[in-house]
Amino acid sequence: MTQINGYINFKGNTREAMAYYQECFGGDLDIQTIAGSPIEEHMAPELRSGVMHSALTNGDVLLMASVMVSPEGLIEGNNMSLMVGCGTEEEIDRLFAKLSEGGSITCPLGDSFWGSKFGHLTDKFGTRWGLNYEKNAK
Repeated sequence: MTQINGYINFKGNTREAMAYYQECFGGDLDIQTIAGSPIEEHMAPELRSGVMHSALTNGDVLLMASVMVSPEGLIEGNNMSLMVGCGTEEEIDRLFAKLSEGGSITCPLGDSFWGSKFGHLTDKFGTRWGLNYEKNAK
């Protein structure tokens, strides 16, 4: 089965953001820095201590992030949203509460017209999240 994973680029706070997401989702966090890598000498000195690539894994969850951006630079905004399909009502309640800390709620967590418990928020790092729990899933 094809799997879709999120990849987020941050403005210098990748390590902090990924540590926060590890608090939310648990799992193992692997961080590779620009310093010591083959690309270090090609990077501006202020970027060399940054995160070249990071991966948070926990079961089927894989979230990746970096400080690396295209030549146009990073544009934070509503161009990306990560959808989390939760397995239990307790999980959606916990994740929604944790991810919304310091952020803003776009759609409060509640029953949807399609039969799920759903909510949407933007976390304190500017990342948009949709959380969905299918109540009648078998």
